[in-house]
Amino acid sequence: MGLVCSTAQLACLCGSTACSFCCSQCPSCRNSTSTRIMYALLLLLGTIAACITLAPGLQNALKKVPFCANSSNYVPSEVTLDCQSAVGYLAVYRICFILALYFFLMSIIMIRVKSSRDPRAPIQNGFWAIKYLLIIGGIIGAFFIPERSFGSTWMYFGMLGGFLFIIIQLILIVDFAHSWADAWVGNYEETESKGWYAALLSATFFNYAVAVGAVTALFIYYTHADSCDENKFFISFNLILCVITSIISILPTVQEHQPRSGLLQSSVVTLYVVYLTWSGISNSPVRECNPGFIPGLSSHDVATQNRVAFDKESIIGLIIWFSCVLYSSLRTASKSSKITMSENVLVQDNGADYTTVEGRNPDAESGNDAKVWDNEEEKVAYNWSFFHLMFALATLYVMMTLTNWYKPNSTLDTLNANNASMWVKIISSWMCLGLYVWSLLAPVIFPNRDFS
Repeated sequence: MGLVCSTAQLACLCGSTACSFCCSQCPSCRNSTSTRIMYALLLLLGTIAACITLAPGLQNALKKVPFCANSSNYVPSEVTLDCQSAVGYLAVYRICFILALYFFLMSIIMIRVKSSRDPRAPIQNGFWAIKYLLIIGGIIGAFFIPERSFGSTWMYFGMLGGFLFIIIQLILIVDFAHSWADAWVGNYEETESKGWYAALLSATFFNYAVAVGAVTALFIYYTHADSCDENKFFISFNLILCVITSIISILPTVQEHQPRSGLLQSSVVTLYVVYLTWSGISNSPVRECNPGFIPGLSSHDVATQNRVAFDKESIIGLIIWFSCVLYSSLRTASKSSKITMSENVLVQDNGADYTTVEGRNPDAESGNDAKVWDNEEEKVAYNWSFFHLMFALATLYVMMTLTNWYKPNSTLDTLNANNASMWVKIISSWMCLGLYVWSLLAPVIFPNRDFS
């Protein structure tokens, strides 16, 4: 529904909101929802563009372009361009640089916006054609930035921003686990249907079964009897932590304060922690303990860089990333206050329902109400500034994921093995468990605070 309205909003091009003419045939939705989906679509298109620059064979295809310096066609040297910089890790850095810069600027512009009556609201909710043209122009211009220290400097911003987004992503994962369990347990309590009870048991059993199978596979493929002690420690330690957190979730004290807390949430968190463990040890620089180990390469070996950028860990990571971005764009009720002690991470429902406002909809006289309405005239449905900040960090996370957390213009000893990347993911797994345990214990520690 929201995607259809967002498409109509894009069709309105330069309007400040989704016009009734474009949306007259659309399902009704809130303007705040369609706007968030539009920004998620913008981020997705930017990610696709970055992935295209890493597409295998693109470097050879550029040799057929007459104006490329390494083209097989004859063109005078004074009009040729170095198309090598248009592919590979550095190209991803340039594209994500413009996207992150755009979201950072939007975050600054939208500070302290309280309602759509603010003069800055049209910038947030409209002018889509201008926004897209500015970003496209900025990306083109970014390829003219001298290489020099651009890549190495921007990498540090990417590492910091990527790690901060991992924290947000962990909160979203834990929030999703709580929301899923609350919904299904609530349905079971209201209907007392055996179907919902069976669904709860099946989902919990499936998640734990996959997690146990994955842990077994990790021991088989990433450890050896007389070596790989580091990998053994990570796998075993995280498995023990997952068992402990599962036990905590069903303790009587926790159940007293959170009756719907249970093993379904724990199974989701356990499955995600196992994924992070696998992703971490798959970046182990120890050759014999990493079956996917790939030796180093020249800094100009773009073809090998591109091939490795699409490894299975990165693909799964991007799927989880976009799921979190889309979830945060559509979410209208948050449980994240259990984790953050605030309500800024996810969108909050401001309770605004559609009411026909005289003069707003030119079709109202004929009995046709607007399909997209402004539900933020009294209060914004989400923190606009924080929303853009989160998307800026999400862009940096994509940049680091696609480039395997590497400096784009240096000679690499190993291509997919990196201590920094390994530790970022392993520490993330511990943080995920810590956040989940905190979400369970916070109502116990602070009984007078409302976490509902």
